[in-house]
Amino acid sequence: MKYKLLDDLTSDVMFEAYGKTFEELLENSAMAMFSVICRVEKIKPTTTIKIELSSESKEKLLYDWLSALLTRSDIHGLFLSRFKINKISGLCLSAEASGEKMSQGKGETLVKGIPYYGFKIHETDKGFSARVTLDI
Repeated sequence: MKYKLLDDLTSDVMFEAYGKTFEELLENSAMAMFSVICRVEKIKPTTTIKIELSSESKEKLLYDWLSALLTRSDIHGLFLSRFKINKISGLCLSAEASGEKMSQGKGETLVKGIPYYGFKIHETDKGFSARVTLDI
């Protein structure tokens, strides 16, 4: 399982994402967020944006990654559907996200931001999980 949407909130959307590696957790978290924003299965990866970030913790790196994707999606008018972490070195990442221009027929829910409510990463010997809330 890559992610699941949780329904314990009334005005926001919360999801849990999973990954065997931290890189996979980041990719699956992005997919979970964009599955709320658009119909990711219908989005073709015709345009690619590059993202480079550094942060002071894994939690903050995940938060910054999702925030950067949300911001750049809005700026470039893109629905994103493919996410690839090319490299993580310490708490720095280099990544790509691909998608297509926004269109009404493929949109779902407007995500305004990512609050810190319920935000956490859990690491075990089997991998990672993260819980993220989206302000809709």
